[in-house]
Amino acid sequence: MVTRHSIIGAAALLLLTAGAVGAAGLTDKEQLGKDIFFDTDLSLNKNQSCAACHAPEAGWTGPSDSFNAHGAVYEGSIAGRFGNRKPPSSAYATTAPIFKYVRQGGGMFVGGNFWDGRATGEKLGNPAADQAQGPFLNPLEQALPDSACVVYRVCEASYGGDMDDLWPGSCDIEWPADVEAVCTMEGGMVALDSANRTRSDTAYDYIALAVAAFEGSAESNAFTSKYDAYLAGKSTFTPKERMGLAVFNGKGKCARCHVNTGKKPLFTDYTFDNLGVPRNPENPFYTQTAFNPLGAAWVDLGLGGFLDSRMDYSQYAKTNYGKHKVPTLRNVDMRPSPDFVKAYGHNGYFKSLKEIVHFYNTRDVLPACASGSPGEKVTCWPLPEIALNMNTSELGNLGLTDAEEDALVAFMQTLTDGYGK
Repeated sequence: MVTRHSIIGAAALLLLTAGAVGAAGLTDKEQLGKDIFFDTDLSLNKNQSCAACHAPEAGWTGPSDSFNAHGAVYEGSIAGRFGNRKPPSSAYATTAPIFKYVRQGGGMFVGGNFWDGRATGEKLGNPAADQAQGPFLNPLEQALPDSACVVYRVCEASYGGDMDDLWPGSCDIEWPADVEAVCTMEGGMVALDSANRTRSDTAYDYIALAVAAFEGSAESNAFTSKYDAYLAGKSTFTPKERMGLAVFNGKGKCARCHVNTGKKPLFTDYTFDNLGVPRNPENPFYTQTAFNPLGAAWVDLGLGGFLDSRMDYSQYAKTNYGKHKVPTLRNVDMRPSPDFVKAYGHNGYFKSLKEIVHFYNTRDVLPACASGSPGEKVTCWPLPEIALNMNTSELGNLGLTDAEEDALVAFMQTLTDGYGK
């Protein structure tokens, strides 16, 4: 039987054969992952790829400013079905450690992928690889009914031979005659005997490892921002950008979680926080009653909701309700055009860097108001979706001036990759 450890071991051995660099500067394994990442056939209706929610031109997150301007969650392969959270950036996600509980600082969780950390890395030894397996089978996303459908379509694709070259025999699966028909039906299950199911499951793990390899490549984790050039002594900051960096490291307290030490800082400490973000009333997940029976009463428990599902961690669930992953700030302002709307926060409530900086600065200073009230996001804020476990020591009343808020935005804009191109 092929075990997780044998899969990881085989993957490690094949790094040598995958080390040949292709024309685009990617290794064979990274190129396979890229082909998979951009393949729209890997969805129920052959209309959605990973890039539909993680597009490079938008900083490897959602590329639709119409979605971003409102609910900020994305429609899946099945029309009318939406997820429940804004797509996080897939870039720099491979740097996250395996999810774990650490006892220092009163105890906290670190690592994993997805906003709630549920892609732990415990299965494949890499949170990004664990994460890659989720959307293919999520009925609100790519919606394929069986992991074997992903394997079948990869093996049948024009690049399928590359999969078999990297992992010899990975596509040697005896498929039933109705496999394609089954893979176009919700709830379908490909009829495979035990031996072929094992081969398919192993190949599905290889697919995830290839996607993670691409996500960890220099094409994704580029480190080519103005800030990188500044650290290398190849660029200088404007006075406004210098002021923003000083605020980031000091008065703004940003660097406490978005750590910017080292030669290639990642601007995250991989922990989880409840910022007290208000609900996004336009989130279409509130209307997805087939998948969200609570409807408008649904509350996003974040990390705590995931911990509730784990017997080994459930004791920590309540103290982590409302917490979400501290995201990297790299490419936080990357956009395909200056007027493109980006959304911020796990639910996309904020529609500009200025808004979220102003929230960090004034959350506990400005009065509360109902959603849609005059002055919302400027002179008042709606109540948090979850007030329990809210971080009150590092944000909420920073005392920043308007000029300091603007300087912070200017500094974060230096984190966009592709500087000088």
